[in-house]
Amino acid sequence: METKSENKNLANGYQLPPIDLLNDYEPDGLTVTEEELIANKDKIVKTLNDYKIQIATINATVGPTVTLYEIRPANGTRITKIRNISEDIMLSLAVLGVRVIAPIPGRGTIGIEVPNKKPQTVTLRSVLATKKFKESKFELPIAIGQNIDNSPFIFDLTKAPHLLIAGAAGQGKTVALNAIITSLLYTKTPEQLKLVLIDPKMVELSPYKPLERYFLAKQAVGEDAIVTNAQDVVNTLQSLCIEMDLRYDMLKNSGCRNIREYNQEYTAHKLNPEHGNRYLPYIVVVMDEFADLITELGIDIELPIARLAQLARAVGIHLIITTQKPSSRVVTGLIKANFPARIAFRVMSLMDSRTILDTPGANQLIGRGDMLVSMGCDVARVQCAFVENSEIKRIVEYVSSQPSTPYILPEYEPEYAPEKPDVDLSKRDSFFEDAARIVVISRHCSIALLQRAFCIGYKRASSIMAQLEAAGIVELIQKTRDGNVLIPNELALEDVLNKLPNDTESE
Repeated sequence: METKSENKNLANGYQLPPIDLLNDYEPDGLTVTEEELIANKDKIVKTLNDYKIQIATINATVGPTVTLYEIRPANGTRITKIRNISEDIMLSLAVLGVRVIAPIPGRGTIGIEVPNKKPQTVTLRSVLATKKFKESKFELPIAIGQNIDNSPFIFDLTKAPHLLIAGAAGQGKTVALNAIITSLLYTKTPEQLKLVLIDPKMVELSPYKPLERYFLAKQAVGEDAIVTNAQDVVNTLQSLCIEMDLRYDMLKNSGCRNIREYNQEYTAHKLNPEHGNRYLPYIVVVMDEFADLITELGIDIELPIARLAQLARAVGIHLIITTQKPSSRVVTGLIKANFPARIAFRVMSLMDSRTILDTPGANQLIGRGDMLVSMGCDVARVQCAFVENSEIKRIVEYVSSQPSTPYILPEYEPEYAPEKPDVDLSKRDSFFEDAARIVVISRHCSIALLQRAFCIGYKRASSIMAQLEAAGIVELIQKTRDGNVLIPNELALEDVLNKLPNDTESE
């Protein structure tokens, strides 16, 4: 994190949001009573004894969502025997989702995580107000929630350096994104940080749109602050690749190895702005619903993401992607290799947990923000901090009332520009008008759709598609067989058809 003097120099009067903008909730009180702790300990000991497993000690640590019962087995006890009876322990305690950690790394004990009957809500304010967060020296501190021992879970995104968030729908991924973004807004000024928000659903990240002239980076003036269109996603990622290359040139010319060294040299006035040097803010790319994008765009999006994930950390560009479809087709080996930091919310199957974390456990979570955070080899159970939309709105309004510093990414022009064949609209296909009506009514256009609708071959369907584009009815998407429908309704379509030449090609 920058020093206070550097913050003052760079902020130009900018004030970080005060903690009072976040809601202050009354604590829920004890989530587990002393009687429940004693009863659960007795049930665990009895279940272990039924399988001839002797233990030396058992201790309990009550967390916001689960209680960790830490046992030290007697000498000669095989760990696999305890790991294999997790379902029996779950049955004896009459709870859902008991997780056995055998052993707990570095402690020589075995952990049994038991869900609390009354989970406690962890507020983002309670995490941001801690001494650990306030005195953090991290470059990009992320306060995501509370550990099982009620301590704040904070990590440095620059050390991650990229983050994958996955889990079933409705388990807390969007809340986690809000906590991550809010943590950054509370520690960085617009000069120090820029966000690139990619939201195919168009609603999850929309509350941050007023930050357009402050924290949001985009390709050009006039474009949407939050990227929602599929082709714009590709262009934005390619633009970030260009930005990455430009930054590497700056580091090379300055003799610096990373963005931190470079910015220290720049703020110390050792780099001349007239030679193309400038202060480089961190850029955090937040990409929601990655599965939908990879399904629609395929290799066009996977290649720039892979390139950014492998090279961009040194120049201050970091990626955060989320998905609710943690299949091996989405979370590929290339993604997993370059996203060592992962957050798994509850999933429905053991296979999904292994896909995300390379280990079971996410299928035994209880939902509502309960998550496993993997940072390399260690996996921690964390309760995600909750932040309401009203809190986000207040923070965004506070930020947007201050001086702004817009940040424009380099413009990307696709190298692939196919030559469009000359189309004679006076010799239209006999299926042309029917095809035009189908695509306008369905709001979908593809060569495969035309083939199925008219039982024709690929060549003829491709020719009809070219005629539809020449008539201004659709716009073809580069490198695909699909198109965007440009005509809003059937009435507007009739006007277009009436203006076309009368002679049509007979079948």
